[in-house]
Amino acid sequence: MAVTTKATIASFGGKLLKCAHNASTTNCEMAFNLYLPPQATTNSLHKVPLLIYLAGLTCTGDNGAEKGFFQHAASQKGIAVLYPDTSPRGLKIPGEDDSYDFGSGAGFYVDATRDPWSKGYKMYSYITSELPQTVFSAFEQVDGSRVSIFGHSMGGHGALTIFLKNPHKYKSVSAFAPIANPSECDWGKKAFGGYFGDENKTKWAEHDATELVKAWDGEANPLDVLIDVGTADNFYKQGQLLPENFESAARGKGKVNIRWQDGYDHSYFTMATFADEHVNHAAKYLLG
Repeated sequence: MAVTTKATIASFGGKLLKCAHNASTTNCEMAFNLYLPPQATTNSLHKVPLLIYLAGLTCTGDNGAEKGFFQHAASQKGIAVLYPDTSPRGLKIPGEDDSYDFGSGAGFYVDATRDPWSKGYKMYSYITSELPQTVFSAFEQVDGSRVSIFGHSMGGHGALTIFLKNPHKYKSVSAFAPIANPSECDWGKKAFGGYFGDENKTKWAEHDATELVKAWDGEANPLDVLIDVGTADNFYKQGQLLPENFESAARGKGKVNIRWQDGYDHSYFTMATFADEHVNHAAKYLLG
């Protein structure tokens, strides 16, 4: 679980680290970015909470770190930000590099049960267990008891489902343009069919935010979910995101605040515009 830091970059008063480690869940070396705010870099005894950002299709851990501008508010609030990769790399599984929406860069934050993908495509376990444990061990200034999660597109799907499946592990969740009902869109059907099998619809539901939220106990633990979707998002128009389905299923479970951002698309320009607000949403729970 040793971490190698390959580069250190100054960012908003803190340090953005380019790191790698050998992961047992994915059977390969995994790269990630970790932003340590100035509160952690100037005083190694100061514990800071962690916000995990899950990226979308085709991305690596570099995309959000370099284009999301999440470090701006994170530096002000004193929050570390973790940017994982989106899949294993270089497993040499036939077909893993054939398309942008399945295999490499498209792990969908699930643990595959169908061969040959089950031999390394274990992104759910990697994100929820191995990677954070590795970070907490290697960087003692990161507080493992205060963790929130958010993401974009496929990563928004990952953030929502991981939060809903682990209600006591994460303090908050938010998403940009999430794939909110993957069982009912082409991206999700392809991924779930490939990783779980077309016949295993029970497993599909276990990783579908719209299905998971139906069982959420809103009285004991009211939701407070922030979601931004651009009105010019072509993937929304193609029916890949389906946030209305999630909103409908979550009715009576707490607050689901879907903000329709006029003229904004599916890109990192949208995320950079509203980055501070998502970090501040997490800060309410991480620092409260």
